[in-house]
Amino acid sequence: MRQQSHRYARPARLRRAAFALALAGIVTLAACSKKEAAAPAPRPVVAVAVHADGSATAAASLPGEVQARYSTPLSFRVGGKIIERRVRLGDVVKNGQIVARLDPADAQKNAASAQAQLDAAQHSLVYAKQQLDRDQAQAKENLIAPAQLEQTTNAYASAAAQRDQAAQQAALSKDQLQYTTLVADHAGVITAEQADTGQNVSAGQAVYNLAWSGDIDVVCDVPESALAALSVGQTAKVTLAALPGRSFNARVRELSPAADPQSRTYRAKLTLDNPGPDVRLGMTADIALSAPSPSDSSANSSADQSGSFTVPATALFHDGTQPAVWVVRAADNALELRRVTVTRYNERTIVIGQGLKDGERVVLQGVHTVTAGEKVHVIPPLHPEDFAS
Repeated sequence: MRQQSHRYARPARLRRAAFALALAGIVTLAACSKKEAAAPAPRPVVAVAVHADGSATAAASLPGEVQARYSTPLSFRVGGKIIERRVRLGDVVKNGQIVARLDPADAQKNAASAQAQLDAAQHSLVYAKQQLDRDQAQAKENLIAPAQLEQTTNAYASAAAQRDQAAQQAALSKDQLQYTTLVADHAGVITAEQADTGQNVSAGQAVYNLAWSGDIDVVCDVPESALAALSVGQTAKVTLAALPGRSFNARVRELSPAADPQSRTYRAKLTLDNPGPDVRLGMTADIALSAPSPSDSSANSSADQSGSFTVPATALFHDGTQPAVWVVRAADNALELRRVTVTRYNERTIVIGQGLKDGERVVLQGVHTVTAGEKVHVIPPLHPEDFAS
């Protein structure tokens, strides 16, 4: 009986051992599959290899606008109601031309009143003069007391002072009457209208804006990266979108010493040489400036400046406050954030002057969704012609 139970116990132990072995195998397989799932697949990114466009020492270009060198508002020196406007936006005016008028009724009354006071003061002065002459003649004959002569002399001096005061008041009223007529003090073009007929304006309120004839400037805002290529007295080439095929010489006349607090750019004004009548105010301009020469102190820097690269604006990222792009390393397909120098901002592209090498792959899209060191899988853009340099 004992031998039979021992014979039945051996298969049970074998079954338990086989079950434990199978369970250990399942756990091992699960652990292996979990370890394989922990390694993420490389993220696909849109990137292309960039090639130098051969313009490392080409001129950096900045957008600008044609403006008059001098521009002033035209305003009345007295307040009143506008009853007439003789020029409109875009009209050419001459020096001394009447451009607007105020209602002169009140000014005419003030001028008439001041003239009447002047006439009365003049009459009083004539009478005081005649009385003084008589008293002086009688005083020589000792026919009047000295005190009476003094009173007459004092009355004459007072009448003369009143006449002078009335004359100044009459002249002021006459000037104020003339101020109801707005006259252009320089030849130029009306570039803005700030008041309309029938409107009551105060003294000094702008009615028109006048751009003077003569020197014409091209105004542009220079970024920090292009500031080194600009200096007062430097020459530049200017092309206008409205006049294709033509270029104009310009000279830097003024460069702002401080950056604008909002845009962080420096305002530059260039004077055009012989612009001609075809150049109109407000035209958009493209200013070509000589780029700074590359430094000879570093061989690596010279290698980076072997050419400039034109890439889509969507590739631009920032490392802190500096412009940067994501570069896919050829060795391990990992991402590297590379600081670059942007020499030109176009409508849809940017021109990179330093920071890239020929043949490096730059991420074009999704630059805000990737991280440094991330493994990626490069795929070409869906429409390569949209990203062509």
